[in-house]
Amino acid sequence: MSQPQAMSRTEAKAQRRSVLLNSAAALFAQRGFRGVSIEDLGAAAGVSGPAVYRHFNGKQALLGALLVGVSEDLLSGGQAVLDSTPDAEASLRALVAFHVDFALSKPDVIRVQDRDFENLGSDERAAVRSLQRAYVELWVGALGQLFPERDATVRRLQAHAIFGLINSTPHSVQIHREPAATARPVLEAMAWAGLTGL
Repeated sequence: MSQPQAMSRTEAKAQRRSVLLNSAAALFAQRGFRGVSIEDLGAAAGVSGPAVYRHFNGKQALLGALLVGVSEDLLSGGQAVLDSTPDAEASLRALVAFHVDFALSKPDVIRVQDRDFENLGSDERAAVRSLQRAYVELWVGALGQLFPERDATVRRLQAHAIFGLINSTPHSVQIHREPAATARPVLEAMAWAGLTGL
């Protein structure tokens, strides 16, 4: 097999995996983990049910890949934000914008995390918790740069409160049918006020 053919197969496999993950997020968000079958997942991704097993060991493995993957993306994305911003205020503003963008672009994943976290295997649950703790600590550190007088416990509580505010947006935006472009500046302003008191 030539190099371009091998690359093409690798890319096709990665694309199919991505389609399966996106389809799973949508279906799990609509029906819950237990309300979705392997056949449903395959059909939504344009393949047969058994073809799903070429990419994942089963439905629970797909859920694990989805939630571990998004937690990895949040941590690496948050770190990239901090690495690329010049000062404490810019870092915190950029983290807020980053998380708002996540919430508005991945509402299905947030719903799945809220409802189906306990359906993960124990290893995946531990991985997600570890990644999420590390992500929280990015925020705790960024807040500490701007407000060094605040205790770390208070900063951690603030970070969790702001995540609750931002992550609830997919539910309220859907209910009120507001476009993300309208919600974004309001949400960023509310989050900034909650973190800084300004």
